[in-house]
Amino acid sequence: MAVGIFDSGLGGLTVYDQVAKDMADLPVCYFADSANTPYGVRTADDIYKLTCDATQAMFDHGCNLVILACNTASAAALRRMQENWVPRDKRVLGVFVPMIEALTERNWGDNSPPREVDVKHVALFATPATVASRAFQRELAFRAIGVDVEAQPCGGLVDALEDGDEMLAEALVRSHVDALKRRMPHPQAAILGCTHYPLMQKTFQDALGKDVKVYSQANLVSASLGDYLKRHPDMLGEGKDSVFLTTGDPRQVTDRATQFLRRKITFTAA
Repeated sequence: MAVGIFDSGLGGLTVYDQVAKDMADLPVCYFADSANTPYGVRTADDIYKLTCDATQAMFDHGCNLVILACNTASAAALRRMQENWVPRDKRVLGVFVPMIEALTERNWGDNSPPREVDVKHVALFATPATVASRAFQRELAFRAIGVDVEAQPCGGLVDALEDGDEMLAEALVRSHVDALKRRMPHPQAAILGCTHYPLMQKTFQDALGKDVKVYSQANLVSASLGDYLKRHPDMLGEGKDSVFLTTGDPRQVTDRATQFLRRKITFTAA
């Protein structure tokens, strides 16, 4: 396959869907580790091992480039993978980079010292593991100063979305936004730090208020991927057709994925 897209479950389909719209001819190998989802409550070592196993499976399917369309994996495993595990002829990229580029309005290759940016108060909504890693704050600090980040762990939200329980998901979003606003009453921007969360973007926006700019990852990651492939065409792997793999029950995951995207997505066993 040309590009691998990995998620612990179905959230990365929001990234895949945008990539398919922006680059219709790009074959993709999507890997959902549905048997082990959610990652957000696992230890860093567990997340690292599971992410390496899934990434290796995509390498074995012909991918030279894998996108970790899972914020928890990006936060807890990516740097360790890049430093100790990824082969020289392969690349593994996360989803934080495009988000921070957009928030700070500076390219990732800009290595100038951190500087002040327009946004001073940022709300981060993410899984408990992503929040605990403080990876977003760490990467942001390399590029911007004077930004106050208030992080809200959104326990239960991924499970509700994976189960297709929209009523519970909406109630959880409003509860988590209320909890954050008690600590940061007036955020200027909000980061949806999980690729499942764009499905609830309208609810987040409504709960936060129209004056808060909500950053969602799917369009940013897709645009960044397109730019990367133009600069690194050697990262296009072999393959002409997209495939969807899961460690879970393929029939069940297919049904949930079809409900998730509101169009047929057929998974096979990894």
